Amino acid sequence: MKNLTGLALMTLCAALLTACSSRPLSKAPVEDRGTSRPSATAGSRPPPATPPPVLAAPSATEPVKPLRGLENAGKPGFHTVQRGDTLIRIALDNGQNWRDVARWNNLDNPSLIEVGEVLRVVPPQGDGVVARPITPGGAVPAPLGSASRPAMPAAPGGNAEAAAAASSSASTAPSAASPATAASAPAGEDELVWIWPARGTTLAGFDEIKNKGVDIGGRAGDAVLAAADGRVVYAGAGLRGYGNLVILKHNNTYLTAYAHNQSLLVKEDQAVKQGQKIAEMGSTDADRVKLHFEIRRKGKPVDPARYLPAR
Repeated sequence: MKNLTGLALMTLCAALLTACSSRPLSKAPVEDRGTSRPSATAGSRPPPATPPPVLAAPSATEPVKPLRGLENAGKPGFHTVQRGDTLIRIALDNGQNWRDVARWNNLDNPSLIEVGEVLRVVPPQGDGVVARPITPGGAVPAPLGSASRPAMPAAPGGNAEAAAAASSSASTAPSAASPATAASAPAGEDELVWIWPARGTTLAGFDEIKNKGVDIGGRAGDAVLAAADGRVVYAGAGLRGYGNLVILKHNNTYLTAYAHNQSLLVKEDQAVKQGQKIAEMGSTDADRVKLHFEIRRKGKPVDPARYLPAR
């Protein structure tokens, strides 16, 4: 009986082993890292197509602010700002006070002007800025001294050397009607009688392209004098190429400029008299000590030799 039971157990175990050996083993999953896409099998759903890129709608931007005064471009009395322009230069080139130009154009910051802007450079109708004429003082031109160093009138406050020179040469001074002085100057109600702004010799004369005035030599500290009565419309170093600069407005027609000074003795809006010492000669923004002197008629540089007394 025991033998039959053991035989049955052995037979059952053998059968179980045979069944297990006949079942196929399952394979481990393999990941395909190739570039080819798997082919769709029958009955399978194809992969979804890649959607086209969606372009974002342009974002709303602030409207571009139009440049100032474009409606006046090309009109007389207006200036279109060019690259390199400053308000001081624009005013000088148009015979105006830069503060007036800033006021006429409602400039909150006169240092910020844009290329392409159109600025008013003549007073608007009814503006009283040009109604303040500066009465010319000293109708007699500067007395002439020696041919090389003409004497200059004394500055207010007492310049003994200049006063002595003027006194010693008074007997030889030409009158205001002298052909040597008045005959060459244009006639007009705003015309002035001028004096030389410095004693030194002439280094360079007027040239419409290379030199818009006259260069007068001298030593550092020599007196620079107002060539006629006027009012200071600029005193500073904000105009490239001019160094320490004084600009005087004499009337509705004339401005004068005094450049390269080592020191300035006047301030803006100050009234000055003909012969008054307004600066000291120097070499700021220049290759040597000299005074660069300009006369501007309605903003345009003119030859000072046509206006200054003969030496």
